[in-house]
Amino acid sequence: MIKETHFSLRTGAILIAIGLFIFIVFLFAFGVNPLQVAETVKTANPFYYSLAFAALLLSVVFYSLTWNRLLNLLSVKTSLLKAFQFIWIGDFVNQMIPAESVSGDITRIYLMSKESGENAGKVVASVMGHRILSSVIAFGGFLISAVYFVLVYSPSLLVLEFIVIVIAASTFSLSLLIYLSTRKQSTERIVNWVVGLLARISRGRWQFDSLKMSAEKMLNAFHEGIETLIERPKKLFLPLVFSFAAWLFDLLIAVLVFFSIGSLGVTISFPAIIIVYSIIIGIQNIPLGIPGEVGLVEIVMTGLYTLLGSGDPIVMSAIAAGATLLIRILTLWTRIIIGGVAFQWLGIKGFNSSATPN
Repeated sequence: MIKETHFSLRTGAILIAIGLFIFIVFLFAFGVNPLQVAETVKTANPFYYSLAFAALLLSVVFYSLTWNRLLNLLSVKTSLLKAFQFIWIGDFVNQMIPAESVSGDITRIYLMSKESGENAGKVVASVMGHRILSSVIAFGGFLISAVYFVLVYSPSLLVLEFIVIVIAASTFSLSLLIYLSTRKQSTERIVNWVVGLLARISRGRWQFDSLKMSAEKMLNAFHEGIETLIERPKKLFLPLVFSFAAWLFDLLIAVLVFFSIGSLGVTISFPAIIIVYSIIIGIQNIPLGIPGEVGLVEIVMTGLYTLLGSGDPIVMSAIAAGATLLIRILTLWTRIIIGGVAFQWLGIKGFNSSATPN
C-alpha cells in the first residue's frame, strides 16, 4: 500500500510538471510575451496578495464549517478541527491523484467514517449534501453574473454561445446530482448493475454476496441521511450561509489578485471573474485524470480572461497569464503544500499510534 501511494504521488508530480510544460508551450504558441507576463507578476502588490492568501484560508475554514454542520445534523459526531484537517487532506489527494474531486471525496469519506465509527452512508450523505449546496451557490453566482455580463458588456456571439453551453451543462450536472441523491431506486439499480457486472467479470471466482449486503446497508444509510437533510430545511440555513461564505472567499482570491496588479475594473470586470471562476470549478469537478488539471486549467483561465477582458489582446493575454500564475500559486501550490503537511502529519500520527503497545 505504501509503495502504491508513493508511486501515485510520484506519478502525480511528473504529470504536474508535464502540465506546466504544456502551459509554457501554449504561451509561446499564442505569442504571449514571457517578459510581459513576468512584469505582471512582479507588479503584484504584496499587501493585496497576502489578503488573497488570507481569503484562501478563510474559504477552507467556512468550507469545513459547512461540512461539520452537515455531519452534526446527521448525528456524526466530530470536531471542526478534524473536518478542517480532512478537507485539506482530501484536497491534497485531489491535486495529486488523477481522479479530481472523486479521489478527494472518497478520502474524506474514508477518514471521517474511520474517525467517527459511523456508517459510511451517513458520511457519504454529508459529502453529497455539501457538494449540492456548493454547486447550487456556484451555479447561482455564475447565472447572475453571466446575465449581468451579457446585458451590460454586450459580448460577441462566440462568448454568448459559450456562456449558454456552460449554463446548459451546469444545469444538467446539478440536476443529475440532485436526482441521484433523492431517487433511491435509481441509485439501487446503479449499485446492483455494478455488482452484477463485477460478478460476471469474475465468472464466479469472487463472492459478491457480502459486498452487495454492505453496499445496500451503506445505500440505505445514505438515503436516510439525505432524507434527514431534506426534512429539516430550517437546519440547512446555517450550512447554506457557511457555504456561501466559502464560495465568496474562494472567489475573492482571483479578485484580490487582479486588484493587486491594478487590473480589476480596467482590463477585467468583476462579473467576468465570476464567470471564469465558475467554469474552472466545473472543470476541476470532472475526473479528467490530470493531477490538479495542471496545464488545462492555466490554458483555460488565460484564454477566458483574455476573451472576456478589455483592451489590447496582446497586453490582455500577458496580464491574463500573469494573473493566472499568481492565482494558481494560491489555489494549487499552496493547497498542495498545506494539504501535504496535513497528509504526512496524519500518516505519522497513525504510525506512532499503531506502534504504541497496548
